[in-house]
This record gives sequence, C-alpha cells and structure tokens, in this order.
Amino acid sequence: MCPRPIRAAGRCEWGLVTRRQSPRRQSRPLGRLLAGALAGMLTAAVALGVAELAAGITGPQGAPVIAVGEVAINLTPIPVKEFAIAHFGSHDKEALVAGIVVLLVAFAALVGILAVRRIAAGLAGLAAFAAVGAAAAVSRPTATAVDAVPTLAGVCAAAVALVVLVRYAGAALPQSLQVGRGSVTGPEPVTGRGSPDRRRFLLAAAGAATLAAAAGGLGDRLLGRFSIASSRAQVRLPAPAVAAPAVPTGADLRISGLTPFFTPDSSFYRVDTDLILPQVAPQTWTLRIDGMVERELEIDFAELLRMPLTETDITLVCVSNEVGGSYAGNARWLGAPLAGLLRRAGVRAGADQVLSTAADGMTISTPVAAIMDGRDALLAVGMNGQPLPVAHGFPARMVVPGLYGYVSATKWVTRLTLTTFARQRAYWTQRGYAAQAPIKTESRIDVPRPLAQLSAGRVAVAGVAWAPTRGIASVEVSVDGGPWHVARLAAADGIDTWRQWMWPWDATPGLHRLQVRATDRAGVTQPARRAPSFPNGASGWDSVVVTVT
Repeated sequence: MCPRPIRAAGRCEWGLVTRRQSPRRQSRPLGRLLAGALAGMLTAAVALGVAELAAGITGPQGAPVIAVGEVAINLTPIPVKEFAIAHFGSHDKEALVAGIVVLLVAFAALVGILAVRRIAAGLAGLAAFAAVGAAAAVSRPTATAVDAVPTLAGVCAAAVALVVLVRYAGAALPQSLQVGRGSVTGPEPVTGRGSPDRRRFLLAAAGAATLAAAAGGLGDRLLGRFSIASSRAQVRLPAPAVAAPAVPTGADLRISGLTPFFTPDSSFYRVDTDLILPQVAPQTWTLRIDGMVERELEIDFAELLRMPLTETDITLVCVSNEVGGSYAGNARWLGAPLAGLLRRAGVRAGADQVLSTAADGMTISTPVAAIMDGRDALLAVGMNGQPLPVAHGFPARMVVPGLYGYVSATKWVTRLTLTTFARQRAYWTQRGYAAQAPIKTESRIDVPRPLAQLSAGRVAVAGVAWAPTRGIASVEVSVDGGPWHVARLAAADGIDTWRQWMWPWDATPGLHRLQVRATDRAGVTQPARRAPSFPNGASGWDSVVVTVT
C-alpha cells in the first residue's frame, strides 16, 4: 500500500509524482530532425540542379561539384593521389565526384537540421557552401568571375527552398515519422490523410525535387552545346610527309589475353587532373612559342595541318604506372616535329626547359635536349589514323618518346615557353616529382592472370616490355625463384615501342610464382628491388601466382 498512492502508467511511486511522456511527445523532436534532414537534402538538390542549369549557360567549369573537385585534386597529397590511381584506375575521378556528393549530402542534412531549430543557422550553412563553391570556381588558372555565377545562382534558389521547406518542417510529419513503443500515435488517426502542414511539406518537397530534376536535366542538355565533337568530326588529317614504316610481320604474337601491339583509342590510359574535358575548338586553337627565343611564333590549327607532318609509333607510359600496371599504351601518332618548331623560333643559349601550358592551365616541363636530340618528338594532331580524341588532347598535344607523360605529353597544349629548370617549375615538379624523368626499362606478365587456375602441361607465359628510345634486347622468365629462361621476342617496330614476348612453360601441379625481367639495348636490366612510382617512376620485377592442377 503506497503512502501516496499515485497511479502512473500502472506503477506505484513513493513520494514523487512522475508521469511517463507520451509517445507523441517523445517522437515529435525526432520527426522534426528527420524532416529537417530531408529539407536540407532537397535544398542541396535544388542548389545543384539550378547550378547545373546556370553552368549550361556560362560554361561547365563553373559547376560547383566540378570546381570543388578540381581544387581537391590540386590539394590532394601525392600518396593519396597514388592510392586513388592504384585502386580506382581510370575511375578515380568518378570516385572523387561520388565522395564529394556524399559529403555534400551529409552537410546538407546537417544544414536542414540546424535550420528547423533556427533558420539563420541553416542560411549560414548555405552561405558557407556558396563561399567554398565560388572560391573554388574562380581559383583555377583559367577561371573568370563568371565561373562563380552557377554556385551563386544555385545557392540563391536553395535559400528560397530551405525557407519554404523549413516553414513546414517544424510541424510537419509528426504522425508519419513518430517512433513510439508500438504503433504510430497522435491526435489524428492513421488514415492515409495527413494534417494540413504535412501536406504542405510534402507538396513543397515534391516541388523542390521537381525543380532540381528539371533544372539539372535542362542544364545537362545545354552543356552539350560546349562539346566540340562536331568540330572534331570535320577535321581531315593530311597524308604524312614522313610515313611510319609498316609494322613488321610478327610484331603481334596474337596470344589470347596478351595486350595487342596497338592500343585502341578507347582503351588507351588517361591520367590527368580534369573532371571535365577541355573543349578546344580547332577554329580558335593557337600555339604560342615564346620565352628564351629569337622570335616569338604563333600558329593556328590550319597552319599546323599545312606543315610537313611525321607519322611514327610511340609507346607512352604514365609515371603513376606501378610494376605490372596498365598505364602504358602504344599508338601511331601524326604530328609536326617539335624540333623544327623550336628551330624556327630560335632557341637562345642557356634555355634547357620547354615549359608547356595546356588549355586547362596545366604546365609540364620537358628538357630541350630531349626534343632536339633527333628523337621523334611531335606536336601531334592524330592518333591511330584519326584526329586526336578529346580525352587525349584534341586538337593538339605533345608526344616525346622516352619520357614519362608528366614531363612530355601535354594535352590540349597552347603555349611553349623556352626557359630554364632553375627559373620555373611545372605543376608536378612543384609537388615533388623529378624534373627530368626518362621511362625506366620495364616488363609485365599479361597471361596467365594472377591467381589463375591452369591445367598441367604446356602453358604460354606472355606479356609486353618497353624501354622507349633504347629498345628491348631480351626478356627472361623465372619460376619459383629458379633459373632465368629466355623468352621469345616479337619482331621490333623500332626502339620507341614496346615489344611482346612469350615463353612456353611446362607447368607442373602445384602453386607457382612466375617473375619477369627485361634488359634494354643499352645493357640495363630491371632491378629486382621494387621502388614506388613517386618521384620518378616505379621499378622492379612483375610477378604472378598461379595454381596448376
């Protein structure tokens, strides 16, 4: 018997009156938070949709996700960049964009939650978003003030959407979002019809989603007008004044799974810092040669095509290519000899660097000696018999045999400045990469694949090896750390391209490790010890582990 009997939710309390909160009071704060998070995410969708529409008018580089993403690329530490390239490959940019969108959604949800408590806090969050997006848009080398317009337009639309959504979010969805210890409770029974505030919130949310989708879709269509695909399709490449010799019979061993001798354009590796490909129309493209020269030159695309062009086969390799990696490709290039262009400008004594600048602001440094020493260094306009793909530098790019791409292969090139390594540093050398980086002698195993299950008997072990400007002299294969066996080399197509190789292995049952090493014509053999790609290219023996049954 209680001295002060109090009936409180079926319990007897001593001396203290207590009352359990109703499920409705418990769940209302949670409902407001969830409604606020939804309002914030819809607000972000409106911001991005309207920004996309504005970018369709001003230009794709102003889209906030793209602007922030490219700044993030520039600020990313080298180890993180190498990790992304190694693990995401050619999808590294998609992974970056996805990461930015995830962070944006999380930030937007927080803004919405803050806004249902205090609208000024939510608007302050939008202002922070505007500041970051606009600053990123105008911070790039080729940016103008107009590039900030999409972000500002998107944030203005988002502010209106946030105010409207939050107006109803505070009292909206209490029944549908309540979380009680049983069923949904509240003054209004669950009949499928919401309260007036809830209906208004849902209508406002639907309107925001529709606006975001319509604006984004229209923006995507408008962005298509910046594409130069039609201009590229109209380009007709002239016949080369110096044609490449025919590829010798036997240069392609035609083994299933082996990398083909020529890499198709669609499969050629792409590594750059652009989330949106530069769209440079050939009608407006020019190349300027200045700096330590006797006379400055400027040529347009029509003049470039009238020059005597050279056709040659060259293997390109990215400095980020790990041992056994796929960031190497072989193509037939067409272009004007760079040495002739520099002689025409007149290189002054003391100039040891060509600092090339791309349409996107990228700078790359190339040794003058590597261009002038007789190798087929080109200002290329064609790749595998067609105009350069946009992803590979249309309308013009540099191709210099024997050097990693970050010190030679400038895409969308618009300027060549003769200078010195002591006076100016390019984009990647500012980030710690070596200023001069010849491609190292490397080889890889294409077949069998790692962890392959093989049948005992004769197995073809095959791959490619490269040492541009030196050529491959021999390739050897070892099984389980045993003696080295000389592989058969495919016919050589000059010294600037890779060579296929094959070794017939009499495989016996068990778990086996295959290793490969190459020796170039200068007598240099790949070292066994592995080195990372930073700062001047990876080295070491490629290996695969297979099971034979």
